[in-house]
Formats: sequence, structure tokens, C-alpha cells
Amino acid sequence: MYEPPTPWHHCSVQQTFTAVDSQPEGLSAEEAKQRLHHQGPNKLPDPQKRSFITRFISQFNNLLIYVLLVVMVITGLLGHWLDTGVIAGVVLINAIIGFIQEGRAEEALKAIRSMLSPNAEVIRGGRQQTIAVENLVIGDIVLLQPGDRIPADLRLCRAKGLQVSEAILTGESVAVDKQSDPVGCQTELASRSSMAYSGTLVTHGLGTGIVVATGIDTELGQISELVSKVAPTDTPLLKQVASFGRWLTALILILATATFSFGVLIRDYPSTNMFLAAVSLAVAAIPEGLPAIMTITLAIGVERMARRQAVIRRLPAVETLGSVTVICTDKTGTLTRNEMTVRTIVTADNQYTLSGTGYNPHGFLMLNGQEIVPAPDSPITQAIRASVLCNDSTLSHKGQEWQIHGDPMEGALLVAGAKLGLDAENENHNYPRTDLIPFESEHRFMATLHHSHEGQAFIFLKGAPEQIIEMCHQQMTDAGPTHIQPDYWLGMIEQQAHDGQRLLAIAYSPTHYDQVELHFGDIGKQFIMLGLFGLIDPPREEAIEAVQACKEAGIRVKMITGDHALTARAIALQLGIINTDEALTGQQMDKLSEEALFELADHIDIYARVNPEHKMRLINTLQQHNHIVAMTGDGVNDAPALKRSDIGTAMGQNGTEAAKEASEMVLADDNFATITAAVEEGRAVYDNLQKAILFILPTNGGEALIILTAVLLGFQQLPLTPVQILWVNMITAVTLALSLAFEPKEKGIMQRPPRPTNHPLLNNHLIWRIGFVSVIIMIGTLGLFQWELGHNPSIERARTIAVNTLVMFEIFYLFNSRYILEPIFSRQAIVGNYYVLLAITLLCLFQLTFTYLPIMQVLFGTSAIEIMAWPRIIIIASSVFVLVEAEKAIMRRLRGKSTSNT
Repeated sequence: MYEPPTPWHHCSVQQTFTAVDSQPEGLSAEEAKQRLHHQGPNKLPDPQKRSFITRFISQFNNLLIYVLLVVMVITGLLGHWLDTGVIAGVVLINAIIGFIQEGRAEEALKAIRSMLSPNAEVIRGGRQQTIAVENLVIGDIVLLQPGDRIPADLRLCRAKGLQVSEAILTGESVAVDKQSDPVGCQTELASRSSMAYSGTLVTHGLGTGIVVATGIDTELGQISELVSKVAPTDTPLLKQVASFGRWLTALILILATATFSFGVLIRDYPSTNMFLAAVSLAVAAIPEGLPAIMTITLAIGVERMARRQAVIRRLPAVETLGSVTVICTDKTGTLTRNEMTVRTIVTADNQYTLSGTGYNPHGFLMLNGQEIVPAPDSPITQAIRASVLCNDSTLSHKGQEWQIHGDPMEGALLVAGAKLGLDAENENHNYPRTDLIPFESEHRFMATLHHSHEGQAFIFLKGAPEQIIEMCHQQMTDAGPTHIQPDYWLGMIEQQAHDGQRLLAIAYSPTHYDQVELHFGDIGKQFIMLGLFGLIDPPREEAIEAVQACKEAGIRVKMITGDHALTARAIALQLGIINTDEALTGQQMDKLSEEALFELADHIDIYARVNPEHKMRLINTLQQHNHIVAMTGDGVNDAPALKRSDIGTAMGQNGTEAAKEASEMVLADDNFATITAAVEEGRAVYDNLQKAILFILPTNGGEALIILTAVLLGFQQLPLTPVQILWVNMITAVTLALSLAFEPKEKGIMQRPPRPTNHPLLNNHLIWRIGFVSVIIMIGTLGLFQWELGHNPSIERARTIAVNTLVMFEIFYLFNSRYILEPIFSRQAIVGNYYVLLAITLLCLFQLTFTYLPIMQVLFGTSAIEIMAWPRIIIIASSVFVLVEAEKAIMRRLRGKSTSNT
């Protein structure tokens, strides 16, 4: 309905008024009412939500769960209610956990909607009034002042010293100066100084804007819509478990059907007996405890990560961290301290550097790498004193924490003064301020008038370097004022800017002592240039170490920021990010085809001046390269990419709620180093999951082989009943297998490359190990069962010995499983995880009750066995320990030969 002749930021104020059919006096009440009826309220639409029941039922949509449900029904029909109850409990627990973890997209949209302020100051019918933000319409005139959250997209028609923090949209760390003149048609979002966008915050000055977009049509609304359309990716673990579930289901059905058919057709067994045997085989082959063990292992990983400041919002994300190959990270506050610091000071004679980082005023001045203490009247001291006086910010500390109140760049100047012993309070006492001209984007400077107690008066000037140079006719040198050399200063500006520093120039002019007011007419070309300040948001020391750790772990770090390309490159160079030669901007990305971006994305590591669509496009491109991508962010603009990435990582301290709700992980300390720590924990979690699976599956394999072999060999009685099989599966899972979730991290875990995305849950070696151990368990258990049955015809006694043999096999094999390839013969390997010893103790107690408690004998069809049967059980079961350690030694030797040959 309201189409601008060109993009809004390129329209003049008059063109904007004409396009929206409005005027400076605002809309009439009647016109506003009609527009509200046609346009709808200024709010983001509520998302469609699934019902409580639908969300809960969807948690059962998993093939392995289907198999468990079928077995649960069969065991119930057979009257094995204990089996039915245990399986039902496992399935229900998993469904509840999944249900709790759902709904992130809805919460993200809800958080974005909460970014809008409840009320707005507008002009309607020539009168100022307060209205609900929902009632804003296109054409309304909105008044802005410090602290206001902008209620809609506005084309500014007046701006006086107006500065807006747009970090939630652009990632830019410093508030942006706004003005009313149109900007170029192709100007990127972060540089559209004639616009004020919904959800951003006014930090300074006053302004008036014309509403040009409301609700879903705003930049904020477009991001909201983007979030709603983004489908989160499945984690590698979920994909692998789904594949494993399909493979296991098919194998179980084939084996159960083959066993039933063989028994009925070949052995001529009654079909009812063979049906029971097939059910026993299915129950034996299904790892009922595996879903619970996986959930608990992931939950333990969550708790470990929380201790390292990484809060996990979605359980599978724990394991995904171990697969990460690329980390796309924001710069400000994540890689950097988000504390502006004066790094260099240039005078007419020298280039100085300041040590120290952040707002802590501990540091010193250096010249040519040597610490110096400048004279009180030297040009460098004069420049720093002027920067402290021409300043509206304050520096304070609480305990060991220093804080800036006001503009971060002004605060950095106060910190620089404190490093030289120039206290702002003392300086303002010695040179009291009598008047000022505040900073405005139109004139790009701030001026203050000061009088000393010795009858002197000065005007101090601070602002954009090019502007200040034009206003100076002299420069201060060690020998005193001399004629200014503009080429020198412009060369210094170019050099400092190339290093990614933000620049401020400082100048002064003596004036008459009786001057007590400051007017624009007092500001001419009479100033003396004092110095040029280079400021930078320095990288965190721990982030530098973390980037290096990522390199060693085979993880590529890519910086994605709304900041300038030069600034991003300078920080990347300090951090040691691999490729700092090239940087790609959002505008350049817009001109690239999908094929061209695909070629560039894998090796370019710096992306500057990007918007949400660029981030989404980059994430998609990297995933097409089969990368597992972790994305960090803190603003609303980051929410779509956070949700689309494999591991969305939001900032806990400075992040918006929208970013947190769209993410899988939240960094409590906003520190990039925490991501590296989380990756380390993620790799350990996957190792422990793999060990648990490698431990559980041979139990099922051995049980299935026992049933299968018994049928093939024509046994009249099955060595194990379904309920006994289920007892072994669940009791060993909740004791022995669970103890592996507490395994400490292995050495060198961060020196190995990320796990490939196509890497199966079980590789060829692990499949061999499972089969090898399953055969050992089958031979030992079945052999002892037959031997005992030959010496004592009691089937209950023989089955009790078989169950205890099976459990004892598991106890010995648990020690083997603590290291997949490394030997177990060390004190650390035996007692390094005391949960293992605790689990063995508990399991032994459970087995004693299983064997000797009368009610358990009734439930499970067991009988008491004599003491002398236990040595036979232990000797047979210990064979697995010896044989697996021998197999490990052979595998290590073969792997060593393979490595040496390559």
C-alpha cells in the first residue's frame, strides 16, 4: 500500500512523507484508526503451536521405541508383567525428557516479540500523546529520547546527537550515530544512518521518525519470520542412532523369524514353544537399557559442562559438540573483551603504546617498547589530560571489577588517563568545566570550555580525526606549537585504521578567561592538534589460547561480525585465526552465486558487515561442505543462524532472550574459551557413549547367540527365559554400563581431528569386538549351562548358574571396556573411576538377592546354588578379560604397522 520510490533509507524526508501520505503534524485520529484496521496491530504474529497431546505423542516416533513397544505388548500378552512394566518405564522416561526439551522455536519467537516496548510517544493531529505500541501505524510520527526502545521501523526526519545501539540487529559493539539525510541506495543495514529499526535502543540524543514499517514487515519481524521457517538440524548422534535402530530392528526381525521357522520346519518343535523362543531372542537382542544409558550419559555431560560455564539446553547437543569442525563466532564480547581500550597515541613527534587491556587502569606508557614516565607538560600528557576533561563518562570500581558509565570510547580515554596518574575527578577540580557543545553527528565533534585556578581558560576539542585536523592550524611538538602537517596526520590515520583501530583526535585552544559560554561561533580553525588516539576492543587472552586449541583439534574458527572488515582482520590476526588475508563483506556475498560462495566459504575465515540472511547463507554453505557448524551469537539478528546451525551457542550475560531460546547451548561467561572446553567435554561424552554401547551390545549379542544356538542344537529347554534376559539387560545397564558415563577424559582428546560426519556409530573394529565378545559369552555361558545340567537335572539351578555366569562375564568385560584399544594393566585403569567399583559392588548384591531371596526365585524362576559353584562361574567368566586384552594387543600391533607403512 505504501511503496517508497526508492529504499526508505535513500528517500528524502519529503519523499517519505509523500510516500506514506503523512505530514509533520502527524495523522489525524480518524486516519490512524482506519489505517490500524487495514494494516493490523504493530506486533509479531503468534506462532501456531501443537497441542500438549500432539507434542507428547510425537516423542514416540522412533523406530527403536516402536520395537520396544511391540516387545512390551508381547510380554504383556504372555503375562510377563515385570518385563512389561520395566519396558514401559524406560519408554515413558525417554518421552518425558524429549517433551521437556521441545518448543525452542516457539520460545525464540516469544522472546523476539518481547523486544517491543509497550508504549510510544507520537504526534497525532499536531499534539504529542502516548499510545500503545500495538496501535502504531505507517505514517505516525514517533518521538525518541535516551532509553527508548524503538517501536517500529522509522525513517528519521530529525536527529540531534541521536545515537542508537543496534547490536541486536547488526552485532556492532558501539552505538551508531543517526541523522536525517538520505544515504546510498545500496548501503548495508549497519550503515543506514537515516533509519531507526524496531527493537533497537536509543542511547543518546533526541530524534523524530516517520513510521515506515510495522509488525512482521519490520527488520525485526523479518528475522522473526526467518526463525519460524528454519528447521533445526538433527545431530550426528540422532542420525546415527536412527540408522542403528533401523539396522538393529531389521536384524532382530530376521533372526526371530528365522529361529521360529527353523524350529517349526526343521526341528518340528511346537509353534507355541518356538514363538516363546523367538520372543526370547527378540528380548535378548534389544538393548532395553540403551536409551536410558544414552540419556543419562548425556545428562552427566550437561552437568560437567555447566561446571565449565556452558549451559546445555538440548541433550543431544552435548555429543554434537564433539563432532564440530567449524566454529562461526561473533567478535564483540566473545573473542574480545567488549571493553574499548586505548592501544596507541600518536603525537606530532612520537607514536606511543599503552599496556593493559579492558577497563582495569593498570598499565603504563611505552615508547619504542620501553616504559616511560612523561613530563607533566609534555604533548602526550597534554593530549591525555584533554581527553579526560573533554569527556562525559565516569570510571568506577567495585572490588576488583572496573566499570564504565557512559560511552565506551570515552571511558577508555579515562582509563588511559588513570594509567598515567591523571584522575578524572582531580583534573576536573583543577580545570572546572563551565560550558560544552555536545557531540552531534552533523558536526562530528564535542567541545568543552574549562578554566584553571591560575587565570587560564581552554577549549578542548574531541572528535572524528579528519574533522579535527581541518579545525587545527598548529600542532603541539616537544619544542612547542608549530604549523600543522596534515599529510603526517592523515598518514597516521590510514595506518591506525589499517590496524583495525577506532580513532579519535584531540585538540585545544587557549581562550579568554572571561569567556564563560561556548557557541558554535567560537569553534573555528584556531585549534592546536595534540594527538590521535587509537582504540580497539582487545581480544581475550584466553580466546587466543582457545583458538590455538581449536587448531590442534582440527576445528576451523571463522569470525562473523557486523563490524568493519579492517577491524575484524586486525582482531583475527591477534587471535591467530588461520586465514586473515581475505575478508568477505555482506555486500560482496550478495554478488556471489551459490557456486561461487561454496568455493570461497571453506577457506575464508573473516566475514564482516553481515546481516541475518548472510549468516544463514554461510551456515547452509558450510553444512553443504559436510561441516558440523557451531554458531555463536547474542542478538536477535543471530537467532535464525543459531537455530539453523548444528550447535547454536548464545551469550548468557549479554545475549538477548531470543538468541538464548534459539540455541542449544548458552555460555554463562560469554567467553569463546568456554566453547573449546565444551567441545572437549563433548568428545569425552561421545567416547563414553561409545564405550557404553560397546559394553551393552555384547550382552545382547551373547544372549541372542545363546537362544539361537540352543534352538539350532535342539536343546529341549532354553538356557534363559525372557524375564531372566530382561533382568540381566536392565540390571547391568543401570549399574555397570552407567558407570562408564563417569569415565574421565582420555589423554590427547583435543589433539585428534573431529569425528567425520559419515563416521558410523560402530566402525568395523567395534563390530568385530562386539561379535568376538558375544561368542566368548555364548560359549562360556552355554557350555557351563550344559555341564551343570549334566551333573544336576534341575533346570532352575542350571539357569541360575547361566544368569550369574552371564553377569560375571559382564563384570570382567567392564574393565576391558574402559579403554577401547589401550591396555587396562595400570593402577589408574583399575581404580581411576571409582563408580566402576561401586557399580560392581551393587551388582553383586543384586545378584545375591536374585539367587537367594525367595521372592526373587518366584519372580524369575531361579534357585539357590551352592558356594562351590561360584569358583567355576568366576573362572569361566574371567576368560573374557584375558582374551579381549590379547585382542587389543594384536590390534595395537596391526595399527602400528599400518601407521608405519603409511
